Order: sequence, then C-alpha cells, then structure tokens
Amino acid sequence: MPSADIEITAEQVQGLVRRHLRSPLIDDAPPRRAATGWDCETWRVGDTVALRLPRRAAAARGLAHEQVVMPRLSRNLATAGVGAPDVVFAGRPDETFPYPWSLVTWHEGTAGLEVPRAERRAWAAPLARAVAAIHRTSPGDLPPNPVRGGALVTRAKSISARLADLRTEARIRPKDVDLLAQLWDAGLAAQGWRGAPTLIHGDLHPGNLITRGHQLVSVIDFIDVAPGDPAYDLAVAWLCFDARGRRTFIAGMGEAFTAEDWIRARAWAAAFTVILLGHSDDTPAYAALARETLAELRPE
Repeated sequence: MPSADIEITAEQVQGLVRRHLRSPLIDDAPPRRAATGWDCETWRVGDTVALRLPRRAAAARGLAHEQVVMPRLSRNLATAGVGAPDVVFAGRPDETFPYPWSLVTWHEGTAGLEVPRAERRAWAAPLARAVAAIHRTSPGDLPPNPVRGGALVTRAKSISARLADLRTEARIRPKDVDLLAQLWDAGLAAQGWRGAPTLIHGDLHPGNLITRGHQLVSVIDFIDVAPGDPAYDLAVAWLCFDARGRRTFIAGMGEAFTAEDWIRARAWAAAFTVILLGHSDDTPAYAALARETLAELRPE
C-alpha cells in the first residue's frame, strides 16, 4: 500500500466536523476509522454517515470528481436496486486539511472481499444491473483517467515489465505467467472500444462491494470514476465470481458488448492479477484475490 502523504487523526476529523458540519446525522461519539484504502480513509461520525478523506495528494482530484458525479450515479444505481455513498456535504480544503473531503452516507454490511467466491453468485445479476447503471450515467466533462479505462496499449509497457518481474521473482509457476501474458496479448490484439467513452467505475472488485447476506447492498469507492472503455469494469467477472457466477454476470450484461469487448475485459483481469501479485505483500486479502482470479483465468 502506498505511504500516506498526510496522517489523518481523530482530532483532525472531529475538527472538520465541528467547523463545517451541522447535522443531526452526526453523533457526539469520537470519530472512528472504518477503513483505510490505497487512496482514502473512511471515518464513521454517525450511524448513517461517514467522512471520506484522501490520504494521498494523488487522490485529491479523484475525490473532487467523485463529488461532482455521485448525485447522477446514485440515482441511476438506486434505479438498479443497488446503493452508493451519496455525498451529503462536499468539503473543501482549509488550513487544517489540504484536500477536498466528503460527508457520505454509510451502508452497513460486509466487504465482498470477505465473502467466499461461491457465495457471491447471488450478486452476479444485481451487479450486472449496477454496472449497466454506471455505464449509462453521463460523464459530463470529467477528464479521462490517465491509467484506468484507456486502450490496453497505453499500459503495455508497464504490464510487460510487471510480467518480467513475476518471472524473475518466481512468485507463481512459469506456465501461469505465460497464461497471463497470453491473455494480455489477446486483449492488445482485440478490436478496441467502438463507441464514445463511457463512464466507468475504474476500480471494480469485491473489496469495493458491500453486501449483507446474499444481497448486494452498495458499490463504493468512485474515486477513479472517469470516461473510458467499459471493458475495464467488465473485468470484475473474473475478479469477483467463479465460473457459474461469471456466466450469470455476463448474461446479465445482455447484448451491449461483443466477444472482442469480453476479450479485452479478460485481459484487464489478467493485468489486475499481475499488479496484485506484485503489490500485495502487506495486504493478504488482495494477495488471495490475485491467486483466486488467476485460477478463474485458467481455461475451464
């Protein structure tokens, strides 16, 4: 996990709340850190709300984009029967915190990463509806993300270097490195996205799904939301599901995508696997996700 550019403390969060927020949704209990991601931290400040704050300067622009697009996204996801963190208040930098931050709605549940893959099948059809809802949301004038959702060729040099590192470090079997390289090359050779850039989530994996039992409650973490190739999001078919769930998810997406789109999606799943294999030493759950996804990418 990248190092934080700023150490966020309970006192700092409480100060932002006291200076900028007046809401009956906020309780008097001290703020509680609920989650730390690569880019942001989430702090509970009430039963139904939380503060979302960038921990790295690189995430500040993405959080500002999230604030702009979430009202439209939330409405479309609600129509699909899936929640999302609504932005209740868009905070701005001040003398105590240098980045934009948000008060968002809290969706109680379990991160999908903690649920065994076979038990995720019940989410496949709802997640397909949610992805379709994201993709039909207008991107407005949001700029493209420089690393997510572009043509595969824009990441060819980086993924090639990471594949070479996997061979050198012998983290997985040579034939599995060969498989990942073949899937990536197939994606490079596939026809690119033919339509206009589509709004994509940009980081769709089970860690960004909130569930309760067999119910998909919410999709979270839209900091990478941007217009791009929707195949980038479709990679969740391999990242999240086993073969049975994947078939349900793909069927749920209907006829919006061609075989070439799914080849690119599988290539992105292979790329995510390569990245996670090389960068998950301090996050065992994501190391496990990489190895599970590798197994799903093997020929059935």
